Amino acid sequence: PDLDTGQTHRRARPCLVATPGGDPTGGIALLRPLLGAGLLPVDYPVVMSGYSGYSGGGRQMIEAYEVSHTAPPLEVYGLGLTHKHLPEFQKYSGLRRRPLFIPAVGNFYAGMIDQIGLQFDLMNGVSSSKQLEDTLRAHYAGSEWVRVLPPNANGRIEPTALNGTNFMELSVYGNDALGQAVLVARLDNLGKGAGGAAVQNLKLMLGL
Repeated sequence: PDLDTGQTHRRARPCLVATPGGDPTGGIALLRPLLGAGLLPVDYPVVMSGYSGYSGGGRQMIEAYEVSHTAPPLEVYGLGLTHKHLPEFQKYSGLRRRPLFIPAVGNFYAGMIDQIGLQFDLMNGVSSSKQLEDTLRAHYAGSEWVRVLPPNANGRIEPTALNGTNFMELSVYGNDALGQAVLVARLDNLGKGAGGAAVQNLKLMLGL
């Protein structure tokens, strides 16, 4: 599928298709529309934090949480700043400057939240969080699986609400007086992680 128009293009010959991991799926979905609209410079110093359920760590991590109970309640990792999903995050979001990505795994089976903080004065003509929300909403208008939602009134969000679904929810939490905003993506790291994305890519290639 074309990342900018959402249109699926059929090809007569086989092609290679890139399938992103769960965290890049959230990050790319948040940033690509803003870069495409010219609101976010391609050299913006992006820092994304990701919080994922432990199922994404495979058998050993699942056993550490469910069997031996040796895993901590929350663990930040990838602090060497060379996480394996950084290349596709940078390439397909459209960034020229290498982003920072700080992942964490928590004591819950599945679910994921990605968040990216933004400073309006480092952006192009942005003075309100509504501009960012409107840009995301316009980009994903008519999408079957991506929902752009207004921020929760209580300013809180938890990671498991979309478990077992193919949906992804995007929101913008901002303080216009401070000139700052936080982009948030919520998805199921299993259903919409790398495995689920591979299945969805296959269906798109086959026209299903």
